[in-house]
Amino acid sequence: MSLLSKDTDSAFEGAGSKAGLEIWCIESLWLVRVPKSSHGKFYTGNAYIILNTVLPKTGPPQHDIHYWLGNDSNKVDSALASDKALELDAALGSCTVQYRELQGLETERFLSYFKPCIIPIEGAYSSQEGHLNGETYKVSLLTCKGDHVVHIKEVPFSRSSLNHNDVFVLDTASKIFLFSGCNSSIQERAKALEVVQYIKENKHGGKCEVATVEDGKFVGDSDVGEFWSLFGGFAPIPRDSPSFQKQSDTPSVKLFWITTQGKLSQTGTDSLDKKMLETDKCYLLDCGGEVFVWMGRQSTISERKISISASEDFLRNQDRSTGTQLTFLTEGLESAIFRSYFDNWPQKVEPKLYEEGRGKVAAIFKQQGYDVKEIPEEDSEHFINCRGSLKVWRVDGDELSLLPALEQTKLFSGDCYIVQFTYPGNDRDENLFYAWLGRRSVMEDRKAAISLMNAMVDSSKGDPVLAQVVEDKEPVQFFLIFQALIILKGGMSKGYKKFIAEKGIADETYEENKIALFRVQGTSPNNMQAIQVDPVSSSLNSSYCYILQTETFIFTWIGNLSSTRDHDLLDRMLELINPTWQPTSVREGSEPDIFWNALGGKAEYPREKEMKGYVEDPHLFALNTNEGDFKVKEIYNFSQDDLTTEDVLVLDCHREIYVWIGYHSNIRSKQQALILGLKFLEMDILVEGLSLETPLFIVTEGHEPPFFTRFFEWDSSKANMHGNSFERKLAILKGKPQNLEVSVRSSWKAHSRETTPDGLRSKSVSSNGQGRSASPATNVLGSNLMSPSNQQFSGPTPIVRKLFSGSSPLSGAASPAVEPRSPSQGVGLIQADGSGDCMNLLSYPYERLKVISSDPVAGIDVTKREAYLSDEEFLEKFGMTKRAFYGLPKWRQNKLKMSLDLF
Repeated sequence: MSLLSKDTDSAFEGAGSKAGLEIWCIESLWLVRVPKSSHGKFYTGNAYIILNTVLPKTGPPQHDIHYWLGNDSNKVDSALASDKALELDAALGSCTVQYRELQGLETERFLSYFKPCIIPIEGAYSSQEGHLNGETYKVSLLTCKGDHVVHIKEVPFSRSSLNHNDVFVLDTASKIFLFSGCNSSIQERAKALEVVQYIKENKHGGKCEVATVEDGKFVGDSDVGEFWSLFGGFAPIPRDSPSFQKQSDTPSVKLFWITTQGKLSQTGTDSLDKKMLETDKCYLLDCGGEVFVWMGRQSTISERKISISASEDFLRNQDRSTGTQLTFLTEGLESAIFRSYFDNWPQKVEPKLYEEGRGKVAAIFKQQGYDVKEIPEEDSEHFINCRGSLKVWRVDGDELSLLPALEQTKLFSGDCYIVQFTYPGNDRDENLFYAWLGRRSVMEDRKAAISLMNAMVDSSKGDPVLAQVVEDKEPVQFFLIFQALIILKGGMSKGYKKFIAEKGIADETYEENKIALFRVQGTSPNNMQAIQVDPVSSSLNSSYCYILQTETFIFTWIGNLSSTRDHDLLDRMLELINPTWQPTSVREGSEPDIFWNALGGKAEYPREKEMKGYVEDPHLFALNTNEGDFKVKEIYNFSQDDLTTEDVLVLDCHREIYVWIGYHSNIRSKQQALILGLKFLEMDILVEGLSLETPLFIVTEGHEPPFFTRFFEWDSSKANMHGNSFERKLAILKGKPQNLEVSVRSSWKAHSRETTPDGLRSKSVSSNGQGRSASPATNVLGSNLMSPSNQQFSGPTPIVRKLFSGSSPLSGAASPAVEPRSPSQGVGLIQADGSGDCMNLLSYPYERLKVISSDPVAGIDVTKREAYLSDEEFLEKFGMTKRAFYGLPKWRQNKLKMSLDLF
């Protein structure tokens, strides 16, 4: 909502009150609002201001301001656009992020507003109706670069402009030609087809021919001959000499204070701390290819104007590339990239003010005895049919035990389980597999659970969704398929029993004649849990209801901040745990002494309303894994069309992560996808404090579950097309879309069967749910997967090593037995911080440990390549000891490793 003052331009009236784009143009030194019909048309002789407003489901509006400068715009208009952007920021409460956009060098965030592309128009904008604005039709040759957003650049209409690396669009009066360089990617060609479609509809009224020309194709096609005739006949395109650009070392990061006179005073370099940023000052952070201006909340408008001018002067005086991005941030709205340059930037976990206020008001009324109705929690919505069939196996080393139906809703914290849920989808049954890892389970069981689940998934027909969850981090969908779930202390596996016996730890495994305390939670009878907690007073919380079990009596405890819904769930859980119990109900504050005595005496416990943390909208990232490299790029304003069949993508929903595998991607198994997902969690791109225990889902193209597609405006017909992304776009352009053949999905599975025994096969599950075949686990067990004779599954996988190395199932207890080693390996465990059992690690030369090596080392943890360097070579390469290196923030470790080609 804008806060207009008498000094604010009237053109900004109502700005930011609605979601979407608003655009203004500088015309004759006046700010003029651009009508929606002209959005996406930018004239090279003007400067523009663009406001994008997002209204999230929870929290305040989010605003991004861009000021776009055409190549032919004058300095006065450019300066005025900068000032007006700052004026708009002030009108919106100084809570925006501002970006400078130069024609031809726009940020991907900016281009994502105008999909498929923007093609600047020569001339100047005029708000007067009927004015031609200098726009005239002419033959043009355009280069198209980018696989998710497209950078368009007009080049001279000449054969010499063509090359083998790019995709070109030649727009003539009667026909549009697409020329694909032989070295261009399928994704770039597909995006260029969207540009062709855009030009056809907007410049030709949909009435022109379209032709595609492949680099190197000379004869046999009339379109090819016609294309080359426009250039005066065919002539070979010179081969570009291969240029291998060595990735520059991590740039030195410098922080400058911008004085009130516009002078820059350096205050820090490389090792930066948030405390260096004072709230009444403005700063410039120079990161090489990108420059940030940080403006404190207490800085004045004039100081901010000076800082913007000073930053532009800085780039000119430094003779920086025109492609250097310039971003303006207000205190409290720092981007993830900006925060990553500072050591230990504090995580923001406080709830938004209006949510906090609503919670406090509700709590006050409840304490006074009033019944306060709560807004239903959206998370409890069913996205799949939760009336499907459920099977649960307990993992016990190399063995699986199928639980009876009456026991499958009781899980022990010291055990691991594999859960298979089969539910009716569109014309077929769908399967969802979980590996549930108890908080107190031992490492061997965790490794086995993931390996066995992968084997079960590979042995099943179709492409089931695979998920990995850790106790206390379960996604809502997990609870919904169980409907009612009881999580008990202790464990039944031999590994757990052996571990506690060796460590002299008391066995806490639940028994009906022992004291036990259960916290009851949930949102409805279809989503309720009873969690056994430590039987002490400090385990209580006023927001919940509890069940206290002793040898002689049963109590139900009702917290003052609990709701009538909670009380209903309490009664239902009592019936589920033991229908013969006759409990005594007590309200918080009226407990008898016998109640406190059973809990070891009265003690302090949380008495405030528990609030869910504020969760931002999801982010989509493309993963580049070519040649052993690992790069992540965010896709802004994403849609279903960004799920490109050649790509591997990560949907970061903050509380859970989805790895989406395109059919034509280079990922050959869900095991690889798990490794990539864990790598993404480790990198924590958004600096949001992601845990390695965040729920991780693996989803394949064509088998997306509803709880994934809900984040998109989903069109099922798009999800079932045949061919690569270029072929699909071409079919749409020609009006001949093809559905994906049924056999395509099974052929994707064939890739993963390269490492799957032939015996791992199972009959399909019938769509009506009747006559189901034996579970895949039967075949898995029959093949003795964990035996030494079957090397595919005998050892822990890389993802397992990374997940559980050095983890302790019991707080304060030592780690259980380490993974088995073969005599040839001698490899120990590496902690997440690089420490751990490194004494037995073999040392390898640096040249063999690099990501791209002519003689790479096999069988190592590729996320910790540096740990295999000898102490001497480590000191030589990193300039510090291993202990000093692992004491650095994670982002600095990663950057140092990247500079040495070890990441």
